[in-house]
Amino acid sequence: MAEVLVFHHGHGLTAGVREFADRLRRAGHTVHAPDLYEGKVFDTLDEGIGYAGSAGFDTITARGVAAAEKLPAGLVYLGFSLGVMSAQMLAQTRPGAKGALLIEACVPVSEFGGAWPGGVPVQVHGMDADPFFAGEGDVDAARALVEASGDAELFLYPGDRHLFNDSTLPSWDRRAAEQVHARVLGFLDRVA
Repeated sequence: MAEVLVFHHGHGLTAGVREFADRLRRAGHTVHAPDLYEGKVFDTLDEGIGYAGSAGFDTITARGVAAAEKLPAGLVYLGFSLGVMSAQMLAQTRPGAKGALLIEACVPVSEFGGAWPGGVPVQVHGMDADPFFAGEGDVDAARALVEASGDAELFLYPGDRHLFNDSTLPSWDRRAAEQVHARVLGFLDRVA
């Protein structure tokens, strides 16, 4: 089975992110879900992003890197939205990555030194009308990643919700979230 490092979104390490991680554990995977917000969980995305901004986005990403340093190299990195920054950076720069799962965000690979590493499969998931994912360039970065990588997939789901995978948020979309979960499990079984 795979060993997965899960990075939470801008609300913090919510019960919904923990539930997602627990579902992966119940499927037999080893899952780590560090709290990059040091115990803080925010009711609104604006509050959470405000906290990340005041703490410093580099600080939040550095907390993700520190969490990874305590673990073996052969990880799959999974990030939700804001957590994609840590997941994608580690998948691109830390030797030994088994794969990356970028959910509701993707940044240009040039942010972390250029090309996507060979032999590191990646999946990107997002809604086709999400104002953040589709409206701020993430979907374009995802398409470029798929085009440049030998083992990358982009999955677009109909809808305009951001953070549709967190069952504790009003933006949750059960049907799309179940599709993501099934595809993530298939990915983990393939790379394990």
